[in-house]
Parts: sequence; C-alpha cells; structure tokens
Amino acid sequence: MAEITAALVKQLRDKTGAGMMECKAALTEAKGDMEEAMTLLRKRGLAQAAKRAGRTTAQGAIGSYIHMGGKIGVLVEVNCESDFVARTDDFNTLVKEIGMHIAAAAPRWLRREDVPAEEIDKEKAIYRGQMEKENKPAHVLDKIVEGKLGNFYSQFVLLDQPFVRDDKVTVSQLVAQASAKTGENIQVSRFVRFRVGEAAE
Repeated sequence: MAEITAALVKQLRDKTGAGMMECKAALTEAKGDMEEAMTLLRKRGLAQAAKRAGRTTAQGAIGSYIHMGGKIGVLVEVNCESDFVARTDDFNTLVKEIGMHIAAAAPRWLRREDVPAEEIDKEKAIYRGQMEKENKPAHVLDKIVEGKLGNFYSQFVLLDQPFVRDDKVTVSQLVAQASAKTGENIQVSRFVRFRVGEAAE
C-alpha cells in the first residue's frame, strides 16, 4: 500500500475540492490509488448533495458568458442557500465554468425531466428501428434502448453531459462537488444559449 503523504492528500484536495480529512480517508480506503479515491469522493459528494437537495436555494447568481469570437452568448442561473456562498470566488467560478460549458457543449435541456415525452419516444423508435433486423428478445432490446437513451441524455441534457474541462466528471457531479465543498445545496436553475444577433428564448 502506498504511503498516504500530506502531498498526496493535498493533490486529491486540489483535484476534488473535498476537505483534507475526507481526502485522507478516501486515499486510505483506496490504498493510495488516486483514481479510486476520486471515485469514492465523487460517490460521497453525490450522496451528500442528495441529502441537501431538499433545502431551499434562495440565493445565487446569474452569470453571463460570451464564447470566443463573440458569436455565442449564455445566461445561466445557479442557486445556493446563502448570500455568503453566492459571493465567494469559488461559487462565481463555478457559475462561469458552467456558462462556458453551455456555450461549448450546446445542451438542449437542463435535466432529464425537461426532455419532452415525444422526443424520448422518437429516439426510442429510432433505436428500435436500427435493431429490428437483429431478432433480439424484447427484454434485451429494452436494455439496449435504455443504454442508447443514456447516451442521448449525455449528449443533450446539461446535468448529464461530461464537463468540457474534465470528461470524467458530469456537470451534475461538478455541481455536487461544489455543494460538498460549501456544505450548501447548489442547483443550476435555468439557462439560455443563443447566437449573437438572434433573439434569446
């Protein structure tokens, strides 16, 4: 087992934003394996975020981002529980990073629940059509369709998209990490992405 040095703990803290004790515990459990420790912290971050999810997010910020060349603009609202957190550099960096991600990745919806049922039905019909000649049992076909639908979400749903700066982390995991770091419920509430010269919806 690798020695859990202070430098290793700091490295994990810098990568995840988790507390020193959490990082040390994760590294100890992962026997010094950095990737495994990051996975453990992400799982815990999401679990902690789920516990906070019911808490009111009445503060926050609306961030704007103009993509390189000034052709694409983004407005994004990110909420938290306190004005104190809303004014921190970390929170405002998160808002800016999400705005930059939206400009680059062009999500169509914020969360899975926002995808219209007819859009999901259309995708499912396409996937079934692609496989109709393969004569697979219905239950196998259903699993394949659900898997393909997961890929559809990760392409078009903001919270399911791999973060553009680190594709090992989804946007929802990025938000969960910020939530774990601040101890507050942080939520992306809405966004608008538009081309300059076109009316924003």
